Amino acid sequence: MRIYLDCIPCFVRQALDSARLVTDDERIHEKVVREVLRLASDLDMSQSPPAIGQQIHRLIRELIDNTDPYRELKQRFNRLALRLCVELEERVRTSEDPLETAVRLAIAGNIIDLGVKTSIKESDIERIIRDCLTADFDNQQIEGFRNAVSRAEKILYLADNAGEIVFDRLLIEQLPAEKVTVAVKGAPVINDATIEDAEFAGLTKMVEVIDNGSDVPGTILETCSQTFRARFEDADLIVAKGQGNYETLSGADKNIFFVLKAKCPVIAGDLGCEVGEMILRNSKAFNDIVDLVKDAE
Repeated sequence: MRIYLDCIPCFVRQALDSARLVTDDERIHEKVVREVLRLASDLDMSQSPPAIGQQIHRLIRELIDNTDPYRELKQRFNRLALRLCVELEERVRTSEDPLETAVRLAIAGNIIDLGVKTSIKESDIERIIRDCLTADFDNQQIEGFRNAVSRAEKILYLADNAGEIVFDRLLIEQLPAEKVTVAVKGAPVINDATIEDAEFAGLTKMVEVIDNGSDVPGTILETCSQTFRARFEDADLIVAKGQGNYETLSGADKNIFFVLKAKCPVIAGDLGCEVGEMILRNSKAFNDIVDLVKDAE
């Protein structure tokens, strides 16, 4: 997905929010905003939004001399998610359709995105969980996902955020563990999950976990390690969590199921859905529809 004009003020807002979150130094706030405005003035609009996000957050980390400024927040949301998931595990276990319930909860966990909103309350997460468990959902997409999982030999699960990764565990538990590899970020960026978060969530004891060698808040293959790229190419099913992975992989020629909550009007417009809608969408099916529409035009 390319950068839209509406993304530009969001870049500035996100950069300032992030800078204020990690330091009270107004001089750094000003430096961050000025640098982001400079980047925006010479922006390659064909890039994906996370490509700019990488530059913004590298700048913030350099200015405050902290390689992981969100670490404390990530740990807090991991602990909160783990506490909430004690009850939710039982909800999945007793469900008439455990896979569907686990997908709904994995999508609910996508609300823990500090790149979109820097202040997330426990009550916000609890409300989103209730909404996701009861909202209408496309049963055809669930069945398509179920069939894809049953046919797959090598499943690559691209995690998104800390805290959210605990909710991901509920879904990963419904997949064939021997076929699953989970990939996290290779270095800290915003509140994206790293190996440390995967260990906290208990995933390293369940499935193989690797890092992608990158600090992009998404998956730009050119920035990832050769090891990760080989795994990506070898996978016959990819489960991609969150907006950043959608933004960077929506045009990829792979069998990808995007799993997210559309939290941004630009993302919702690109997906053709409403803001707040739960998304479980197969890339190949979606891209085929887009091609048909373009041909008709």
